[in-house]
Amino acid sequence: MPNDPPLERHGRGAQADPPNRFAAWREEPDFDHLESADDLDVRPVKTQFIVDHSRSIVSENDSPDVPFRFSVNPYRGCEHGCAYCYARPTHEYLGYNAGLDFESRIMVKEQAPELLRNWLARDGYQPELIAFSGVTDCYQPAERRFELTRRCLQVAANSGQPVGIVTKNALVARDIDILQRMAEQRTVRVMLSVTTLDADLGRKLEPRTSSPAAKLRTMRELSSAGIETVVMVAPIIPGLNDNEIPAILSAAKDAGAVSAHFILLRLPLTVRPVFTDWLEKAVPSKKDKIESLIRQCRDGDLNNSEFGTRMRGQGNIAEQIAQSFKVFARKCEIDRKLPPLETRFFRPPVPTSGQLRLF
Repeated sequence: MPNDPPLERHGRGAQADPPNRFAAWREEPDFDHLESADDLDVRPVKTQFIVDHSRSIVSENDSPDVPFRFSVNPYRGCEHGCAYCYARPTHEYLGYNAGLDFESRIMVKEQAPELLRNWLARDGYQPELIAFSGVTDCYQPAERRFELTRRCLQVAANSGQPVGIVTKNALVARDIDILQRMAEQRTVRVMLSVTTLDADLGRKLEPRTSSPAAKLRTMRELSSAGIETVVMVAPIIPGLNDNEIPAILSAAKDAGAVSAHFILLRLPLTVRPVFTDWLEKAVPSKKDKIESLIRQCRDGDLNNSEFGTRMRGQGNIAEQIAQSFKVFARKCEIDRKLPPLETRFFRPPVPTSGQLRLF
């Protein structure tokens, strides 16, 4: 893609600010006073960190499409800036937009470790897997500064609480000391999302995630430390990265992955205008083809939110992608289903109140 034009806002996935669907009013830029397009203000958008005073940290999910009931998200919004991120519309509930606001106004749950500790200490809690990054990436760049995910992992490790981690960031390797201790009891599994092996495409599509090479290096470090590691090829975007399935699976196998999964691109609500705008500016020569292929996977639309098909799509193109993934995962011997993580080591932590249990 050397002939594609550079993105207007370097380092950001979203190049547009779709209006918040809940807002009573919206701002519209007025460029009438400018003499030419060269006068447009495209200065870098700085990230703001905002304290989130949420009084709970564990979210409950009842979707039949995801393999977990509970999830922990220390941050709202995600600085990774992936143009396709399905979580973008969640920022609208906070009064922000799903475009640049989602990746530049990051809500930080400073009390996350304490809230998790108190949640695990509840009377009657029966341990089951908790997913870290059910919505936004728990190892996004903000984690290097705030270390909330690391502190939450320490709570889980000390309690024997099983955790599944999904991330696109090599920063997860920082916490190998905790993860290795959990791996000895089989209470942790790390899923690394690899969307492409093309570094140039990665910089455009998910500008602040780790490079493909760094993700594979991290996968190798984790697996060498005895930590169960899975590759997530997500999302698969028809006409853009679906042809990379064999190479990604082979590279992941060589890096130590023991299993593999994929998710087809989803474009719910305001993700749609962000992604289509990105196509127009990042890969204009492929835009029409990609949108056509997406529609062929989504019953003629750009999105279908029905349970059972929203993660995999439907139709001939979707079936070809699923079959291709299945064949090459089997060829690479990473098509096995992993057993559940252990819950027998769970011991309720002492809550932050210091109140001990009577029994």
